[in-house]
Amino acid sequence: MLRSLVALAVSLTAIPCAAEELSFPENFTTQEVTTNGATIHVRVGGHGPAVLLLHGYGETGDMWVPMAVDFARDHTVVVPDLRGLGLSSKPTAGFDKKTQAGDVEGVLNKLNIDSVEIVAHDIGNMVAYAFAAQHPERVRKLVLIDAPVPGVGPWEEILKNPLLWHFRFGGPDMERLVAGRERIYLDRFWNEFSATPARFSNAAREHYAALYALPGAMHSGFAQFAAFDQDATDNKAFMAKGKLKMPVLAVGGEKSFGPMMATVMRFAADDVHEAIVPDAGHWIMEENPKATIDVVRAFLQ
Repeated sequence: MLRSLVALAVSLTAIPCAAEELSFPENFTTQEVTTNGATIHVRVGGHGPAVLLLHGYGETGDMWVPMAVDFARDHTVVVPDLRGLGLSSKPTAGFDKKTQAGDVEGVLNKLNIDSVEIVAHDIGNMVAYAFAAQHPERVRKLVLIDAPVPGVGPWEEILKNPLLWHFRFGGPDMERLVAGRERIYLDRFWNEFSATPARFSNAAREHYAALYALPGAMHSGFAQFAAFDQDATDNKAFMAKGKLKMPVLAVGGEKSFGPMMATVMRFAADDVHEAIVPDAGHWIMEENPKATIDVVRAFLQ
C-alpha cells in the first residue's frame, strides 16, 4: 500500500510553505510543560489516538502545521518544541537525546498520554529513537524522516560527508560569528539541503530566523550537535540490549537520504518499512508536504 501511495505522490505538485501554514489553528491549544529541567512549549489538538510530532534543526514544531491539521481529524496531535529551540526554554545543558527523551516523557505524562505514534524529522529522529529505545511499551509505531541516528549503522561514514560540516561547528566564537546573522547561517542549510530551495518560502525563512535569533537559541542549536558523541555512546548501549520491535517507517527525501534511511534503521529495528518522498530534498514538509502526509498517514493507519 505504501508503495502505491508513493507512486501516486510522484504525480502530485509539491505545495510550497505559505506564511499562514506556520500558525496552528485556533482549535489547537498551547501549554508550557515544566519537566526534566526545561520548560517545553507544546501545542495540542484533535481527538483520538495520540501522535507526537518532533521537529529538527533549522525549524521548530511549526514545521508540522499542515500534518498536524490533517491528523487532528482523527488523532490527538502533540507538537512540542525541543528544549532550547522555538518557544521552549533555553537551559544550559541536557542536549543529549537521552535527556531530551526525558522531556518527551514528561510532556506525555503531563497530558496523561500512555502510548503514542511518533513522527520525527532530523534531530527529532534522534530524540524519538532514544525515547522508543527506553520506553518501547509506549510507542505503537515510529516514523523517522531524513536524518541518521548517531551511532546507528554507518554513522562514522556518514560523518565524513562534507555537507555535514556543521556537525562539528559550534562554541563561543561560532556563536559570535552568527549573532545577528542567523538568517544568513540558516539559509545555507535551507538552500543546500533542498531539492528546490524556492519551496522553502521567504516567509518561513524569516519566521524561523527570528526564533533562532532569540537569546540562547543558537547556543542551544549548536549544543544539539555537540552532543552527538554522547548520543552515539548512548545509542550503542540501547542497541546492545536489542533492536526496536515496533513497526518503524524510515522515510528519505528522494534527493536527500532516500533509501539510506531504511538501511540505517535496519541496524536498530526489526520491522523496518521504507518510503521515499518524491521531488524533495531534506525539507520534506516545505518541498512536498502532501506526499509526506500521505505516506505517513498510510503507515499509521
